[in-house]
Amino acid sequence: MTAAGHPPVRPPRLTRGDVVAIASPSWGGPAAFPHVLDQGIEVLRGLGLEVRELPSARTPDERLRLDPRFRADDINAAFADRSIRAVFASIGGDDSIRLLPYLDEPTIAANPTILMGYSDTTTLLCAVRRLGIVTFHGPSVMAGISQADALPPAYAEHLRTMLFEPAAEHAYPEYGGFVEGYPSWADASLVGQVDAWHDDAGPQVIQGSGRVAGELLGGCIEVVDWLRGTPWWPAPEELDGRLLLLEPSEEKPTPLQVERIVRSMGVVGTFDRVAGVLLGRERELDAAEKAAFRAAIRDTIAGEFGRPDLPILANLPFGHTDPQWVLPIGVRAELDADARTLRLVEPWLA
Repeated sequence: MTAAGHPPVRPPRLTRGDVVAIASPSWGGPAAFPHVLDQGIEVLRGLGLEVRELPSARTPDERLRLDPRFRADDINAAFADRSIRAVFASIGGDDSIRLLPYLDEPTIAANPTILMGYSDTTTLLCAVRRLGIVTFHGPSVMAGISQADALPPAYAEHLRTMLFEPAAEHAYPEYGGFVEGYPSWADASLVGQVDAWHDDAGPQVIQGSGRVAGELLGGCIEVVDWLRGTPWWPAPEELDGRLLLLEPSEEKPTPLQVERIVRSMGVVGTFDRVAGVLLGRERELDAAEKAAFRAAIRDTIAGEFGRPDLPILANLPFGHTDPQWVLPIGVRAELDADARTLRLVEPWLA
């Protein structure tokens, strides 16, 4: 349910021939590495989509940094344009929170449109969700879509399902492995390729047991920390029954930093209210570092806030990892700690 108590508004599903738009709401990566964006566009065209680049898409970073209203205008215009069925972030960054005061909220709320990205785009996903619309925590055009052809076929199937084929429920796949980045984008001959494949042990239970269900909420843990206390993050009393998504960025926050973020969440009652926590796979950490990251979260929630029963599932393929899941923010899912699975339990698109 939304803050106003209404059911989530699901954007229409995509069909072949639909127009989708690309915006750069934060870092101007496409201007620096245009061939990476071009490859992502080809992947989208391979899905049968018509791609439209918004004015911000290839604008250099120095120009984007100067004017958050310019970037916000692209988001507003895309939602206002009824021919555009989805908006994809070109890449993440670190300052898209500056766009939020300039969003045309009545226009966005009146025009449900797929919005997808991750990392810094967490700001926009949460802001648009606050307006009632389901948003999609998933790959960006340059990081995740551009590399789709180098990843297992199950990933392309998952993308197609999440964008084109909503159902009454959806069991999330296990990919069997993962990559932690891409060859240098400065070398255009390596476009679309990925770094070494690593075997994956699958989802890991940090604590808790049984099944819990709730509406998905969250994203990059550092960006969630920036949002808390703003109008674009739910008030504590609106967190009841949610499944909280948290995943660290490539900046690799330390266990101490993570402990402080989680503690700040806890003191306003977050862990008295949410039904469970889902942790995205940590990037470029060894086994000991991953264990320390997860322990910081578990020990803070269980030890400082008295919730050793709260189910926490870690090592999930979302966020700064490939191949990743597409998680609809605002849709109910079921976390089964005993089976170590996640599934959607209602449609995510109309």
